[in-house]
Amino acid sequence: MNIKQNLTRARSHIIFILAMISAFSLVIALEKIEFDQRVSDHVDVKDMVQVPMAASRDLTADELNAAHIAWQYFKNNTIDKTGMVNSVDNYEASTMWDTASYMMGLISAERLNIIKKDEFYDRSKRLLISLAKMPLYNNKLPNKSYNTQSLAMVDYGNKAAPEGIGWSAIDVGRIMIPLNIMVWNYPELTPLVRNVTNYWELSALLKKGNLIGALRKGRKTDYLQEGRLGYEEYAAKSLQLMGLDVSTAIDYKTWLNYIEIHGLKIPTDARTPEEFHAHNYVVSEPYILGQFEYGWDQVSKEFAERVYLAQQRHYELTDELTAVSEDNIDQPPYFVYNTVFTDGKAWNTITDTGADASEFKTISTKAVFGWHMIFENDYTRLLMATVKDLHDPKRGWYSGQYQVSGKPNKAITANTNGIILESLAYKKFGSLISMSK
Repeated sequence: MNIKQNLTRARSHIIFILAMISAFSLVIALEKIEFDQRVSDHVDVKDMVQVPMAASRDLTADELNAAHIAWQYFKNNTIDKTGMVNSVDNYEASTMWDTASYMMGLISAERLNIIKKDEFYDRSKRLLISLAKMPLYNNKLPNKSYNTQSLAMVDYGNKAAPEGIGWSAIDVGRIMIPLNIMVWNYPELTPLVRNVTNYWELSALLKKGNLIGALRKGRKTDYLQEGRLGYEEYAAKSLQLMGLDVSTAIDYKTWLNYIEIHGLKIPTDARTPEEFHAHNYVVSEPYILGQFEYGWDQVSKEFAERVYLAQQRHYELTDELTAVSEDNIDQPPYFVYNTVFTDGKAWNTITDTGADASEFKTISTKAVFGWHMIFENDYTRLLMATVKDLHDPKRGWYSGQYQVSGKPNKAITANTNGIILESLAYKKFGSLISMSK
């Protein structure tokens, strides 16, 4: 076959990639044009903080071993026939967020040479085929949870829900990140990625620039704005890469409010749960992932440094080691939000219903790895020394350590292990997609 014939056959794939590049280039251009205005809108320059960031470097032997332990989770929890991965060890269900964490862990494992290219492509293809054929909520977007064996829509208890329970705009935004990265870095996967994006009705995620989630109530569906400061902008950026209008969701200033904690102005979301019926968690995860995947712009960098520094100062003032994020736990209620601030209180730990969960305050393993790989300073080294043994070499990393009892939180999840792999790949290679250069 000659070159002309090859180009003819490949033209649709080339057009798809060029469209992605054009959208991405537009994002970068707009970021640069709006940079000065965005900083003046959101950050009081005379009040800016700065935490020195660490440079990329090769991994130590201990860090490479940590990556292998994290990958063990995915070896144990991959469903061969669907390519899906369980969100929690031996629990045959997954969300799009957890599927994205697996995909980022998979990309990271390939980059770190933990797996060979052949295994990477085999795993990726099986998963992408499933994502392009699984039943969709209202025939539009992925349901909030799926059975990993059958691909059936289920509720959060992994019980059959033939009509589905709704979709999460934040979760779909999260999974668009590895899909974008696959097109950029592994163009052989472009046709399969395109099958997914063509199958999903991504425009249903948005209304007047806002992220819209869906929630089934009986026979009806409620469509509600989704996302709060941190997660909202994080998810919106991946949809912006697709050329979608996220102009309201990606604008930090619309609902920005500062709360003073330990002498720092911490960025929070002004939408209260009493009025808007959703919690305004300030946690580590969206800021850490933002640096790993996009590279911070100047506003998100400033916000992330404040969120991190509040945790360091909390330790310095209280002697309480602090690295907070949302996490599965190994006992009821099974999932809690450890926060810098939420629902009007600093250092608040709550369930998704807002119930007090202070007894389950946890040092989050993924937050420790994330902050350490970004900043690598005396405090993050102290955190790493605390979590270094929180793993089962045959199963993966535990989610954290309870602060009250000092006992390990032995929940083992795709999200924790995926983010650990991602953090180690970031340490060696830097951000996967830079939006600030």
